[in-house]
Order: sequence, then structure tokens, then C-alpha cells
Amino acid sequence: MDIAPFGVEDWLNVHEKSATYDIAQSTIASMTLDELVALGAPRGLVADAAEAAFPQDARAGAAQMGFFARLGAEKMNYGWIEGSPAFKRAAAALYGRVEPEAVLQTNGATGANLLAVLALVSRGDHVVAEYPSYQQLYDIPRALGAEVDLWRIYEDRGWYPDLGELERLVRPDTRLICLNNANNPTGTFLDRAFMEQVADIARSVGAFVLVDEVYLPLVGTEDFASIADIYERGVATNSLSKTYSVPGARIGWTASSPQIAEMLRPYRDYTMICCGVVNDALAVHVLEHRDAVLARNRPLVMGNLAIAQAWIDDEPRVSWVAPQGVSTSCIKLDIPEDDEAFCLRLLEDEGVLLVPGSRFDLPGHARLGYCAPEPVLRAGLAGLGRALRRFD
Repeated sequence: MDIAPFGVEDWLNVHEKSATYDIAQSTIASMTLDELVALGAPRGLVADAAEAAFPQDARAGAAQMGFFARLGAEKMNYGWIEGSPAFKRAAAALYGRVEPEAVLQTNGATGANLLAVLALVSRGDHVVAEYPSYQQLYDIPRALGAEVDLWRIYEDRGWYPDLGELERLVRPDTRLICLNNANNPTGTFLDRAFMEQVADIARSVGAFVLVDEVYLPLVGTEDFASIADIYERGVATNSLSKTYSVPGARIGWTASSPQIAEMLRPYRDYTMICCGVVNDALAVHVLEHRDAVLARNRPLVMGNLAIAQAWIDDEPRVSWVAPQGVSTSCIKLDIPEDDEAFCLRLLEDEGVLLVPGSRFDLPGHARLGYCAPEPVLRAGLAGLGRALRRFD
């Protein structure tokens, strides 16, 4: 089986550890383990004991004692194969129509996407994939021998694809439609009304719809709808990595109907055993304190968005379609140089890391991870500005 190099991951694998100012990542500033376990710090006797042990920060100390005490009682065996019952309940609670038994834990959303495509696509199948988007969604089906038609997004339409084009691309034998909502790298999310029309088109030919939903919009959420809630043959994938700021836990999942989950299970058994006791416990802790995580992240996203927008307003060589409350964005570069060559020189001269748009088949652009910690974002944008002045 031949497969194309994974553009963005190949770039980050080579360059991300050499950056001084990494504004390429699409995670909302990652939490430390201390921050993570301090979520929902208990009060009472545990807090009293913690104050003696951790006088500087009694509540955080109490949370650490409580979290690690619970984890300390767990045996370090394989753990639950599909995810613990607590994890399945917490993940299912993110949806309106998903039952816990239909949630399957995976190694991040990349593992979830791989699982869904392996289970649903065979050689000769017809697949329609939003493009550009996360490369897994079109190049894994290609590698499996599927016929893949690309459903393009348009910058002059706010990076939306055209529903009329989707209607023309689907066929009676279309097996799967793949989307990334919100889109990586553009940060555009497709609203409920749009996704309901996607579901109607898929339903007309009996196709499954796979949607990578790792980027939850933190504003306008009333307009967002998971494919798992609006389409009976929909598969949603998600993880802790982006919206929830815990990429180090490497926990993702698929959410679907019980019938589709049964289709995925045999393939899951071949691709992984389990995510492990510690990671499962971290995932449960994050999802059970989801509101606290989002309360931390929402002002960070909106504050950094304002910083980036103000910088772009004053930078004549950069423009963008502003992201819609999600942690990834795509800037357009007005420069007389190849975007990859520019990004390499930017890293070498200024220590600033972007992802070249060419890694997403968007030449002349770059992915800007504007949800880095604020000092990193400000320093990274300053370095980017200095690099752009060389073209004036």
C-alpha cells in the first residue's frame, strides 16, 4: 500500500522542537499536569490536609492529593479496552443522541479517523472528501484503493465548500463523505444548517459521513451540530488535544450509532488494545470538568484572536479569513517567495515556527496557531513582521 507523506506532521516532526516561538500548533495553550489535576479541587478534610502539605496553594494541593489518591489505587494493567464506563459516559454526554456503548476510545483523533476509514472504505469504493482539510481524510482512502473526489473549499466564500458541488460529486455508489469541522487549517466551521444539508445529500445516496470535530468553536456554539446528532449514518471523531488543551494524554474517540460502532469494533481490535489506565483517568477528569476547561480557554482564544487581528490589520503583507472561535487559522502571505522557503528562513532567522500552506496544498498561505501562550504569540508575530519587512 502506497501512501502520500503526511505534510503537516512531517513538517512538525522535523522542525517543532527547534522553534523558539512556536505559533504553528493548533492546540489551545496546553495545560500543565498541575493545572489539569487542579480542576474541581475538593474542599473539606482533603483540603485541610492539603493546606499543611501545600501551604502556597491549598486547593491545587487538595486536587493533586485527590486525583493521585484515586489513581494510586488503580492497578497498572491494560485497563478498559474501549475506554472505561466513566469515560464512555462523559464522552457521550457531549452529544445529544449518542449512547455510551457507541463511544470507542482511540489514540487521539488521528486514531479515530484511521479506524473509521479502515472500517468503512474498501478498494474501489467512491469517497468524497472536503479539500484542503486534514490530510488523513482523503489520503488514507486513496491508499486503500478508493476513488476519491475532492470537494473544494473557497477562500472568497469564507473557506466554505459549495453544496451544489457536493450534489454533483456524489453518486449512487458513494460510500463515504469526509469533512473536517471546524476546518484545519482555516478555522472555519460549518454551521448546523449547512451540515443538515450535507446529511440530506448523503442520505439521498446512502453514504456514511465522517466528520473530524476536534476544533469546537468557543463562540457561536449554538450554531454548531455534531454529525453524530444529525445523521443516522454519521461518525464523529474528537479528542482532548485541541479544544481541551491536553494533547499529551493522546485520547480520542469515535461517536456514532450502536450499529456503526459494531462495524468499527473489529477494526479497532486490530489497530490498538487500549489507551491505558492513566490516560483514561486523565480523560475522565478533563471531560467531567469540561466547563472549567472551556472557561479557561474561551478568554484565551478570544483575547489572542484580538491580538492577531490587530497585528494583521497593521501588516500589509498578511490577510486572513478570521477563524470562528477555534484554535487554528490560515494566513495569506503577499510575498515574492515560496511559502515553504519563507517559513524555513523565518525559523532560522527569527526562531518563529509556522506551517507552510503548501503542506495543506494551500501555497502562498501558512497555518498560524494563534492560541499559543500570549507572550509566545506576541513575540512570534513580531518576528514574523521583521521577516516580512525584508520584502518592502
